[in-house]
Amino acid sequence: MQAILIKNAQIVNEGTLFTGDVLIEGDRIAAVDENISVKSADTKVIDADGHYLLPGMIDDQVHFREPGLTHKATIETESKAAVAGGITSFIEMPNTVPQATTIKLLEEKFSRAKETSWANYSFMFGGTNDNLSEILKVDPTKVAGLKLFLGSSTGNMLVDNPDTLEEIFSKTNLLISAHCEDEATIRKNLSEAKAIHGDSIPIEMHPKIRSEEACYISSSKAVALAKKTGARLHVFHLSTKKETQLFDGKKPLKDKKITAEVCIHHLWFTEEDYATKGTKIKWNPAVKTAADRDGLWKALNENKIDVIATDHAPHTLEEKENNYVNAPSGGPLVQHALEALFEMKDRGRITAEKIVEKTAHNPAILFQIKDRGFIRKGYKADLVLINPNAPWTVKKDNIAYKCGWSPFEGTTFKNRITHTIVNGVIAYENGKYPNRTHGERLTFDRG
Repeated sequence: MQAILIKNAQIVNEGTLFTGDVLIEGDRIAAVDENISVKSADTKVIDADGHYLLPGMIDDQVHFREPGLTHKATIETESKAAVAGGITSFIEMPNTVPQATTIKLLEEKFSRAKETSWANYSFMFGGTNDNLSEILKVDPTKVAGLKLFLGSSTGNMLVDNPDTLEEIFSKTNLLISAHCEDEATIRKNLSEAKAIHGDSIPIEMHPKIRSEEACYISSSKAVALAKKTGARLHVFHLSTKKETQLFDGKKPLKDKKITAEVCIHHLWFTEEDYATKGTKIKWNPAVKTAADRDGLWKALNENKIDVIATDHAPHTLEEKENNYVNAPSGGPLVQHALEALFEMKDRGRITAEKIVEKTAHNPAILFQIKDRGFIRKGYKADLVLINPNAPWTVKKDNIAYKCGWSPFEGTTFKNRITHTIVNGVIAYENGKYPNRTHGERLTFDRG
């Protein structure tokens, strides 16, 4: 494997930004210093003058649709789009067909990823009302965690039995990641909307149907249950300002038992965008008010929210163009997440150091991922270079997702990812894929 020397980069790592070099030998970072000399004639040298160098993003929530929904996406197509977006590792969700709710089905997904994934990978095991015995068989050193749908589930994955929930929270040693929306509230709101609009409910009703109340009821119950049982809880995709008050911004992440995530779409869009984007920005939980978006940014910068993710969940354009009731929720995001965040950096919302903390360092700490998420000697060489002065516009012909569309179509970003390195190999370089990388199964430093 060819050595790579990255020269003159603006290295963003562990709360600092400094000019320096990084040497990669094999699949590891061999040195980080102010000036590293070329030792071998066959070393590939990348002049990164003026570019940011970051640890690759670890996306803790994606839906790559394989198995069973591969007309929308596959592990191969979406992991390839992910490396174009600077995501070098991902954790995928269990609501595929069949659902990953047994050890056998989960390991089949790992086997498929080993064959086809461009990026490093792990998978969540799925909880149901009746698979506690399987949950207790999961080895926490080999699997990212347990996903519980406390709302907006597919198949039989809605875990709505209070006794079952408490038993799961009490007995599992897995990190529990939860989708929190109260189904009873949503059903009531939907029924009322249908009584007025029939099947012609306007998309602008989405944040009223999947309301602040629905989110807060569910999130607050999950947090209370975690405190009661001592479970390790990570609440996915916060979408409301009100929910942020449930979380602590003062403790170091390593000492937290209850953590939270926010997704790119809830940091970028507001309810005003439904008028132009329509069902392309229909997600669960819903994109809500500008005040909610501002509250999420504030909580993120105050460390009440610990992780930024994508919740990448592609559907075909034909599916998304259905009316509100029939259009599925979710959209593709992995290719554009980091560039959207750096755009928000330029607008004063967040610093480069905080982006790296929330997209790389914190997912590695929170999930106890071994040897990734930092630019450190001896760590895996998962790295991203971003040119901060290379404007480009998202168009059909430069979208990498299998579904072929993006909610960012027409958006011009000032910055552009130039290189993504996965395990010491250049997976993406200036719009091309020079090497067919094969991601590795993530490993975890857990007792």
